[in-house]
Amino acid sequence: MTSKTPHSDQANAIAYCPALFLAAPASGQGKTTITAALARYHRDLGRKVRVFKMGPDYLDPQILEQASGQPVTQLDLWMAGPEYCRHQFYLAAQQSDLILVEGAMGVFDGEPSSADLAATFNIPIALVIDVKGMAQTAAAVALGLASFRDDVEFCGLIANNCGTQRHAQLIDDALAGRMPLLANLARDPEVSLPERHLGLVQAHEVREELEHRFNLGKAWLGGQAICDLPKPVAFTSQDIAAPQKLLQGTTIGIARDAAFSFIYSANTRLLEAMGAKLSYFSPLNDQHLPDVDALWFAGGYPELHAKKLAGNSSMLKDIRRFNALQKPILAECGGFLYCLEKLTDLDDTTYPMVGILAGQGAMRGKRGCQGMQAAMLPEGEVRAHAHHRSRSQNTPAPIAHGQRQRHPAPGEAIYRQQGLTASYLHLFFPSNPQAVAQLFTKPLQTTHSSAAIGSI
Repeated sequence: MTSKTPHSDQANAIAYCPALFLAAPASGQGKTTITAALARYHRDLGRKVRVFKMGPDYLDPQILEQASGQPVTQLDLWMAGPEYCRHQFYLAAQQSDLILVEGAMGVFDGEPSSADLAATFNIPIALVIDVKGMAQTAAAVALGLASFRDDVEFCGLIANNCGTQRHAQLIDDALAGRMPLLANLARDPEVSLPERHLGLVQAHEVREELEHRFNLGKAWLGGQAICDLPKPVAFTSQDIAAPQKLLQGTTIGIARDAAFSFIYSANTRLLEAMGAKLSYFSPLNDQHLPDVDALWFAGGYPELHAKKLAGNSSMLKDIRRFNALQKPILAECGGFLYCLEKLTDLDDTTYPMVGILAGQGAMRGKRGCQGMQAAMLPEGEVRAHAHHRSRSQNTPAPIAHGQRQRHPAPGEAIYRQQGLTASYLHLFFPSNPQAVAQLFTKPLQTTHSSAAIGSI
């Protein structure tokens, strides 16, 4: 790998910056651990590192943001669109010394896949493989993936969970110079980021533990080739019109605490760009709503905090009064469950919730729904995704359903009652700023039957 200071070619609207895409043959190979360690390594050398996460994931970006010290943006060619992705890369290249992108699932999985994103922007892929239980086969897998598509550049292999130096040598010998072995990383449970931490990353004690693991991760990389700056990539500009000030003079109250944390930074940036003032509050800890014109309850973990949410009676009353005034409220996934009449947690204990939408929510263990969908709102189509392990029942008739990206079956139900718009869908606001602005000002009123429907 070579090192070159990034620079911008203003005449051709091109910005150059070293960039690397970390992908794997499957989930669970150690991508997030390695991306975080690499980000911290370069950050501690005084470099400005921008990390992007492929796909709609909320949790890995929280870890990567802490590791890099910079905002982490989710990118997806379907949900966000290629123009948005191009613009984000161009801006980052102008301001950064290194760009890292963490893929999702297997490198060729999904439509669009991690490979599609890497190929679109000519970012070389470092392949992360957990090599525990194999040696030469790891080389075969890496070389096979590298030959699968001609338009994707693979720059090397990171062999994670290596047992010994002999183990690493067997892999390197099998590669036979056809692909560099960028790093062999010893098995070290102290460095790995256990999955159980992902839902608790905001807790102070866990943040301290993550800091400890990031520092161990730097030594774990051990100055191997993966630590060298990758080659600069040319990122072209994308002209995107500045958003109209459709929310000028509007104050939006955003629920943000341990129960509600699944908030895209791209969404809040867009709201502010459209002129909105953002006022954050905690349904868990605050007694009253702030003085706002609209509310947004994002997803999160209300099931882990149902007792405390139910016990904050003054907050529940404030939200009911706000809804009675027919002011705009957007409730997504966990926020949707919060707005129902009752929520049953994983211990099968039922608690009263806000009750501004008829119905009950209940957790259902490992079963759930996930995938990209388009929210077919009366205001227009907004790209979104679903990821939940709960069900709702005895809810009113929906005004619409999500449209699944790759399946003809109806997607998640979308409800509207007075000013409330509620669904399991997590909306990506930049996909339709005008529709989102209307959601937070004057949602279109629709007529529908009030008859209850079955479980969703």
